[in-house]
Amino acid sequence: MRALVHKNTSAVDGLPIETMRADLLDGAAVLRACQGTSTVFHLAGKISAGWEPDAEVQSINVLGTRNVVEGCLAAGVRRLVHFSSIQTLVLKPGTELLDETCDLVSQDDHARGAYDRAKAEAERLVLGAQERGLDSVGLNPTAVLGPFDFQRSPMGEVLIGLGQGKFPALVSGGYCDFVDVRDVVAGALAAERIGRPGERYILSGTRMSLVGLAKAWAVVTGRPAPRIAVPMAPARLAAPFASAWARLRRQRPLFTSESLRVLRTQPPVSHRKAEAELDYHPRPLDETLRDTHAWMKTQGRL
Repeated sequence: MRALVHKNTSAVDGLPIETMRADLLDGAAVLRACQGTSTVFHLAGKISAGWEPDAEVQSINVLGTRNVVEGCLAAGVRRLVHFSSIQTLVLKPGTELLDETCDLVSQDDHARGAYDRAKAEAERLVLGAQERGLDSVGLNPTAVLGPFDFQRSPMGEVLIGLGQGKFPALVSGGYCDFVDVRDVVAGALAAERIGRPGERYILSGTRMSLVGLAKAWAVVTGRPAPRIAVPMAPARLAAPFASAWARLRRQRPLFTSESLRVLRTQPPVSHRKAEAELDYHPRPLDETLRDTHAWMKTQGRL
């Protein structure tokens, strides 16, 4: 087993695997990593809700995926399992449930953020490679959280901030779907074994508001959730100023116009296809939060 990492190896340190360091944008290095492997899990990407430069989001998610696809084809990889995102999909007119039959975000849809468009373009690259003989399966997880968050994901940062009392207020209104990282991994392993070639599978979990998540986290941590909940409309007005202030301090903003758009517009999500074809059964969110809290305490983060 081999892991290709960029800089931070904390998630694989001590594991009995081979580790290779490389930049995803180095096509020759990606090819070397693919050689001699039967399956490639492509998880690398640049997550952003408006806090990263658009060009960087585009290059890592699109050019990086192209290098992985070309490396798999050149090395004769048996199957590519590609991690995309729920953010690549567009709700069909007249429907209220997001599922695998939905279309990908158009590159001309600038109402959607750079991350959505880049990940959708990456999906198209992987799907196009099917016609060139690459057996691939796509995964579209929702907002991932859970233990073993060594690099402090965006959702991990939110939970740590709540647990340390760093959020003066929350934004009310809007919902998001949260899924345990361990359930995403189980879905990925099943997709490698029994997923149908050329198909995508949504891996979702529990739909909840940010206020609801904060209250559920407060039960686990024993630290009260913020009492103030700002309505969505004034939060949207304040978002550009909050982002600018965070950039001046070289910090990731607590919220952006794009993250508020996701909260405001994400419809209910279905994982029925993954349940039927991959035997996918996500665990309750309270179990995820309990295990996340226990792990964070062992790491000295809370």
